[in-house]
Amino acid sequence: MARKVAGPEIERVIQLLARLPGLGPRSARKAGLALIKKRAELLEPLAKALLEAADRIVACSICANLDTQSPCQVCSDPRRDPGLIVVVEEIGDLWALERAEVVTGRYHILGGHLSPLDGIGPERLNIDVLIERAQPPVTEVLLALSSTVEGQSTVHYLRERLSPSGVTVSVLARGVPVGGELDYLDDGTLAAAIKSRRRLP
Repeated sequence: MARKVAGPEIERVIQLLARLPGLGPRSARKAGLALIKKRAELLEPLAKALLEAADRIVACSICANLDTQSPCQVCSDPRRDPGLIVVVEEIGDLWALERAEVVTGRYHILGGHLSPLDGIGPERLNIDVLIERAQPPVTEVLLALSSTVEGQSTVHYLRERLSPSGVTVSVLARGVPVGGELDYLDDGTLAAAIKSRRRLP
């Protein structure tokens, strides 16, 4: 049986940190110790920021982005092209495209991709709202989904659902590698993929 080296409050901080993506038990302990050692500079401001974020962050009523306002800052920006909707799987994908500064339109976040093996069907994704949005002034829907098997299956499903609307349905060019996820791509690859997108037949 492992010996206890810290009180339950410290252990709780480490356990919660270990749940974050990319942080295993060892990294969580290291991050937890850094926070605790610098309580005034790190732990207390972080705790306050997290409480404020939990209280103020909402999902955008239009695109499902997270922000402190709804509609979000992207949907509210009058400089955005109202004729283009860029569909992404997750919020991290939206942030990746925004970081590359190549999207002039607005976004739509699906909340994942179709995956029958995992029990994720169309009803689990933000698809019906997308179909409702695909009407004038919208003229193009760009499916900026990951080049995984599930991502491409979702592309084919969405193309069929969007077909009656008459909007142009396009996909990212092959600058995005097969099996690649948008959040891990560099800005140049994302920019090339956006600029050389193609219309689906």
